[in-house]
Amino acid sequence: MGELGGFALSAWKGLEPGARIALMAWVGGMICLPIITHLWGDRALRWGVSIGVLLQAIAVLIVLGAAWGWARTAAVGIGIAALGWGVEFIGSRTGFPFGRYHYTDRLQPQLGRVPLLIPVAWLMMLPPAWAISALIAGQYNWAFVLLSALAFTAWDLFLDPQMVGWKLWVWEKSGGFFGIPWTNYLGWLLVSAGITLLLRPSGLPNAPLALIYAITWILETVALGVFWRQPGPAACGCLAMGAMMVWAWLSRVGP
Repeated sequence: MGELGGFALSAWKGLEPGARIALMAWVGGMICLPIITHLWGDRALRWGVSIGVLLQAIAVLIVLGAAWGWARTAAVGIGIAALGWGVEFIGSRTGFPFGRYHYTDRLQPQLGRVPLLIPVAWLMMLPPAWAISALIAGQYNWAFVLLSALAFTAWDLFLDPQMVGWKLWVWEKSGGFFGIPWTNYLGWLLVSAGITLLLRPSGLPNAPLALIYAITWILETVALGVFWRQPGPAACGCLAMGAMMVWAWLSRVGP
């Protein structure tokens, strides 16, 4: 535990001041979200979700910018967002590769009936998933691509049941994972692997990004398990993301 705490402290100290501020605001906002939703209702929930995603994405971009420089960070960030939007645009119309679903009008603004917040959400979590993969696999290779997809898709075990519960998107046919079709998770694996293959990330600031991944894991576990009353997805997401983090930690500290 001492080594783990030391790693987390080192990762926190390695953050740029702007990233620290964004992360603290994000964590504070997510902790307050159940309270403000109870007090002010649905509109506060939607605003809270949007602001939380933006703050986390800003923190990720600042971390990448400090390591890569802003030109490369902008190129990768735009690439993730553009590819994420494109896949969601195609997927919500054709059913490929996720299965048939559509977004409601609750998240605004939208482009092509896809909320612009969705590609930002891809941006906020794919680089942290890359960092978890890099801690396990090391340099960019096929194992890195596969593990990135697994680490990213593990997060969606939390996300999809939560967002469907909030009626932000709707599946035409419910499926086997708390109402979410299994095709959705296959689609997430394929798309995140494809984006990783296209962008070929390297030289990642692993510790700060892994810290963001771990904070997301904690927040999602507590939020779904305690406040949003979805203990099943909370337990499954906790185990999946937790397993990826344990694997990353053991790979990092092992012989």
